Amino acid sequence: MGFLRLDPMMVKLIITVLLATFLPARGGFVPIVEGLTTAAIALLFFMHGAKLSREKIIAGSSHWRLHLWIMCSTFIVFPILGCLLVWWHPVNVSNDIYTGFIYLCILPATVQSAIAFTSLAGGNVAAAICSASASSLLGVFVSPLLVNLVMNVHSAMPGNGFEQIGKIMLQLLLPFVLGHIARRWIGGWVERHRSLIGKTDQTSILLVVYTAFSEAVVNGIWHKVDATTLGWIVVGCILLLTIALLINLVVARLFGFSRPDEITILFCGSKKSLANGVPMANILFPASIVGIIVLPLMIFHQIQLMACSWIAQRYKKAGEQSSTES
Repeated sequence: MGFLRLDPMMVKLIITVLLATFLPARGGFVPIVEGLTTAAIALLFFMHGAKLSREKIIAGSSHWRLHLWIMCSTFIVFPILGCLLVWWHPVNVSNDIYTGFIYLCILPATVQSAIAFTSLAGGNVAAAICSASASSLLGVFVSPLLVNLVMNVHSAMPGNGFEQIGKIMLQLLLPFVLGHIARRWIGGWVERHRSLIGKTDQTSILLVVYTAFSEAVVNGIWHKVDATTLGWIVVGCILLLTIALLINLVVARLFGFSRPDEITILFCGSKKSLANGVPMANILFPASIVGIIVLPLMIFHQIQLMACSWIAQRYKKAGEQSSTES
């Protein structure tokens, strides 16, 4: 039953949301928090760039069929599922909730957890590193474009889509590129202090979540989201993840991918990045709705960790039994 445990990051997110609910940033404290949030986002993506190893990406880049499908699953299949969910509109909840589901579906894949689960299950780790890293980098460009294409966000925000992409490049891509360039000098330090870097990542995300939910609380998020709505979000996330996992499994077997590649496709093609999604939402959407927009993403994050943990354990046990029998 270990897969039912709450991820420590999810516990911290819940605490942060509660803190923002009872002690939201107000008045003169808001510009300070927003300034810290902008700096934290820049630091987050700087560290992402510094952690990216070109050698490992090159080592796994030869599996072009695998990478092509994972990108297709991440940036085509998932957005289509999100649009179908909105078209279906099974429950009468706030339109911002449905927007949150579409936003969830257009995000890039996770990096750390996708690689970790691939490794645990006995998958192609080199390909997972290449695919997840490429997805994260492409997401900086592709996700904002999909936001404008699918949701027409520019009608709800000052400026236009190109201005938003410019903000993304300035606040996310530039620190990412600078971090990757700096890897030549700080790469060794980053590798030796991965746990410290992980804490920096988490702190940055939590600060963004606090800022977003503070604004959302001031604008009455808990009048729009009750227990029934939260339950529906959970069901919607489970439904999306189940369909995505099944599609990726069927495609992997239909096209004759090896077992290690099948595992990589399953974990890299069905996960969505909280680390990329929360900061990006902070730039793309009006501050008053960011909190409610990222709510499906935060819940999906926990569900995908629990589900993928169980699947990885099943693959691991099957692999151990197979090696014992042979």
